[in-house]
Amino acid sequence: MRLPRQILTMHAVRRASSVPAGMVSFVPACSTADAHSLELLQDFVSRATRMFVITGAGLSTESGIPDYRSEGVGLYARTDRRPMQYSEFVRSAKARQRYWARNFVGWPQFSSHLPNSAHRALQRWEERGKLHWLVTQNVDSLHSKAGQKRLTELHGCAHRVMCLGCGAVSEREKLQARFIALNPEWRAQTSGVAPDGDVFIEDEQVLHFRVPSCEACGGILKPEVTFFGDNVNKATVQFVRDRLAESDAVLVAGSSLQVYSGYRFLLAASDRKLSVAILNIGPTRADHLAELKVSCRCGEVLSAIHSV
Repeated sequence: MRLPRQILTMHAVRRASSVPAGMVSFVPACSTADAHSLELLQDFVSRATRMFVITGAGLSTESGIPDYRSEGVGLYARTDRRPMQYSEFVRSAKARQRYWARNFVGWPQFSSHLPNSAHRALQRWEERGKLHWLVTQNVDSLHSKAGQKRLTELHGCAHRVMCLGCGAVSEREKLQARFIALNPEWRAQTSGVAPDGDVFIEDEQVLHFRVPSCEACGGILKPEVTFFGDNVNKATVQFVRDRLAESDAVLVAGSSLQVYSGYRFLLAASDRKLSVAILNIGPTRADHLAELKVSCRCGEVLSAIHSV
């Protein structure tokens, strides 16, 4: 049964998250978790036996990967740039050239990011039988790097590449070698980094960048991720709905749920009268559906919660 809703407003000293030395922090300033908030969330987790977890970009900001919407530090706050649209990528060779040039430059840094304490805590929950299924909206592969097995990457994974012609899937790392072979002398000045792994490059710098085609059929290569304006595979959505139906509680960690692809599962959880808790810095689209809302860093809170 769903308990009365509680929104926790922190009164502790506000501070930004700590990140590895030399790394820009993309975590918005927030309060530290107090004992009362941890106690309430601990009780929520302890009551659950088959936890369904949804994670978003706020989980990976503590690994040095920016998100789109965080106040002051998200992509939308820092620049006027917007992410690639699926329709633009498909119809425009120039758009694909620009996207892949930026992605090529940003790949070494993006692919080197490591899981943080939040990823590791959720993996331990799985090991101990607390976590039934985890759905991430992130494409950074950090849950997989942490060893998560009961996992659905709702929006795909930037570490994989697919052909829009024949559907062949390959490793992004192998494509990097092909980029280097095709562009041995190409260089670009960059500034900033985006959540999907590319960097900011002026358009004139990409004019001579060469993009390989599918080795099997010569088709267009695209990251195996759901671009803005595209839809999540229906079979994937149904699979996640089935895992939700097997669960007895829902935890949202690091997501504002502004995108419907994730928010729909909170609506489904509400229809099923499942208990919902949200751990996220700032408001979310589903705050009205939660019995508990904690506005703190995911790593700090999840690593303090026991999964027994």
